[in-house]
Amino acid sequence: MSFDVHQLDLFLLVGSGVLLLAVLAVRASTRAGLPSLLIYLLMGVLLGESALGIQFEDAELAHALGFGALVVILAEGGLTTNWREIKPSMRLGVALATIGMSVSVAVVAVSAHFLLGLSWQIAILLGAATSATDAAAVFSVLRTVPLPRRLTGALEAESGLNDAPTIVLVVLVSTGAAAEQGPLAMGLTILFELVVGVLVGLGVGFGGGFLMRRAALPSSGLYPIAVVCLTVFAYGGGVALHASGFAAVYVAALVLGNSELPHRAATRSFAEGIAWIAQIGLFVMLGLLLSPSRITFEIVGLALAAGLILTYVARPLSVLASAVVQPMPWRELTFLSWAGLRGAVPIVFSTIPLAEGVDGSQKLFDIVFVLVVIYTLLTGPTLPLVARVLGVATRDEPRGYELEAAPLERVDADMLQVSISPGSRMHGVEVGELRLPKGASVTMVIRDGETLVPERRTVLRHGDDLLIVTPRRLREQTEARLRLVSVRGRLGRWTDEKPPA
Repeated sequence: MSFDVHQLDLFLLVGSGVLLLAVLAVRASTRAGLPSLLIYLLMGVLLGESALGIQFEDAELAHALGFGALVVILAEGGLTTNWREIKPSMRLGVALATIGMSVSVAVVAVSAHFLLGLSWQIAILLGAATSATDAAAVFSVLRTVPLPRRLTGALEAESGLNDAPTIVLVVLVSTGAAAEQGPLAMGLTILFELVVGVLVGLGVGFGGGFLMRRAALPSSGLYPIAVVCLTVFAYGGGVALHASGFAAVYVAALVLGNSELPHRAATRSFAEGIAWIAQIGLFVMLGLLLSPSRITFEIVGLALAAGLILTYVARPLSVLASAVVQPMPWRELTFLSWAGLRGAVPIVFSTIPLAEGVDGSQKLFDIVFVLVVIYTLLTGPTLPLVARVLGVATRDEPRGYELEAAPLERVDADMLQVSISPGSRMHGVEVGELRLPKGASVTMVIRDGETLVPERRTVLRHGDDLLIVTPRRLREQTEARLRLVSVRGRLGRWTDEKPPA
């Protein structure tokens, strides 16, 4: 099939229009508390044979493009993850991605075979595909829910790490290699691919960081491109060694994202941008791959039943099994169980058996697609309510984030933005009474749309936005002090009281 310049013009016209609509849809989905993937999937379905008539049935191409998009998404996840925040929960995150995955796959597979009548191969593939959580789906919703770092860290680590073992399992089962090798050999294969993939990621991450710190590139815009290329190189290197490329790309990105690299903020912004493009393209493509005429009452019924088993049996059991490694209060474990959102990842995994021509794979794809849509609609909007009912939600301030500013990169500092909400006891506190660590300072106060440079006697008010510059090494201490004053007011002491987690 030829592709000429006229087709290119049409592709650019339609593609740019779809991408622009998808970008604008993010705001609507955020306000509704829904992952934007649902809107993108719907856009794909409407562009497909059921509405505009675009034909797309190439499962092998969808499989390849899906893997490419996941590489970019995982790279962005690692580059934007703060290691200090997830480190305390890393044990639980790893346990959820390994022990928890094993428990969830086993429960769903056994239930799907004996209760839903699916063959063992399709039942195992259903359990493997749907047990992996999706980082894009999880954090598009959790951005609106203020949670302790130990919870967000566990969820982030799980969603970044569970793709690797799941893909290995799905490929082995889809190709029939699992039946030939046996359970023990299959487990050793998965372990080998994960260990080697992690080692490749560490090597590329630390080696790439060493190189980037010493490379005098002629333009700052080249640094983000080089860093993202390093993460993709880690994926390719892992695959070339017959290891897990997905483990390699995430670990390499995690190391690079937490290294002191030039123009680190610009690199993260660039990674977020291309990850959004990858997510939008991935979801729209998966929507195109679905044929609404195949969605029968049987498919919906199987999806509902499998989702019930996954949500109310498999996921809670997997969380409980993983908590043996790092115990947590039952309220937090309950929230972790409910927050295991599925997104594009399970649908992408279901294209693997589809591309391999496995018997029943088309039915599996349709079941997974419907399951993801229904249970994302169920769990996504309810997460804020569940967090409040369980008492795991925290105050949503202070809210700090790094801004895109080259001078801050040169002086190794971060800029925090703090909004003083109506319930904050920071109201009435003078700037000098904040007693921030030495070297951190309030540089600007924005009040009623006007800016002012504060003095030590400047009194803070509800609704104020503060801009605070702090050396990067003191950022945690600065945020801890701000939380303490926000909760306890000017009497909050630095040494003998700890801020709430």
